[in-house]
Amino acid sequence: QVQLVESGGGLVQAGGSLRLSCLASGRTFSSYAMGWIRQAPGKEREFVAAISWSGANAYYADSVKGRFTISRDNAKNTLYLQMSSLKPEDTAVYYCAAPVADNPPTPIISHYDYWGQGTQVTVSS
Repeated sequence: QVQLVESGGGLVQAGGSLRLSCLASGRTFSSYAMGWIRQAPGKEREFVAAISWSGANAYYADSVKGRFTISRDNAKNTLYLQMSSLKPEDTAVYYCAAPVADNPPTPIISHYDYWGQGTQVTVSS
């Protein structure tokens, strides 16, 4: 079992930056690939980024590629999402999530079994 607690959301102007964090506990953090998924009001959840257990491989949705960076610090059991050049369409609740142990990173949302509570990101124009 994995417990995930997010922080770092808030209000930022278009073009600005924000860094989200997700602290994991319960199982060995380094054994899990991790991902970020977001949900805008009235919309379905959307894959944002994923990273392998080692941090060597990262994958991004086309909508955020070149602007967002996913990373992890296994010594701190923490997942990060550095968001830059933010746009109003990035406004959403952002969730960190983990698939079952030993699974590779994936953009398929149904493959994620553990979820944080979500943190609100609002980008104003």
